[in-house]
Amino acid sequence: MTARHPADLELRSATADDVELIHRLILELAEYEKRPGEAVVTALDLHRTLFGPRPYAEVILARYRGELAGFALFFHNFSTFQGQPGIYLEDLYVREAHRRFGVGKALMARLAELAVERGCGRLDWTVLDWNQGAIDFYHRLGARAFDEWRHFRLTGDALTSLAAGAQEKASR
Repeated sequence: MTARHPADLELRSATADDVELIHRLILELAEYEKRPGEAVVTALDLHRTLFGPRPYAEVILARYRGELAGFALFFHNFSTFQGQPGIYLEDLYVREAHRRFGVGKALMARLAELAVERGCGRLDWTVLDWNQGAIDFYHRLGARAFDEWRHFRLTGDALTSLAAGAQEKASR
């Protein structure tokens, strides 16, 4: 089964040779999301985590009329209620010049195709609340928002402090 997309659009799985392209797209995404200072990832980080001995995520690259148009970065998660794996879309980004040509829809369709092929029960992601264009796009795809859920995150000192507390407790 192959998702259909415009003839001018090429989707492919990224390889280690694509690390610099992926890095550039991530930095552009951070600018778009008004969070450029948060994108501290390096090409070396991406090479290690995407293409090293234990890949943690996968990337699909999109080219429209031969130009780099966007990407989807995703990884597997698990639904305890379904008892099945899922796919979590960490980032979907389409460069501004390539929007409205079906690039985003083709990337989402490819992820849905992978989810079905891999026996996944769902495809999840989050979207910034101010990004109405993306919200409308996802609704048009048939996605449902879970407004009653809150997204939480531990990073930096809070993460290391909690980990240290757990390690300390375990060593007693």
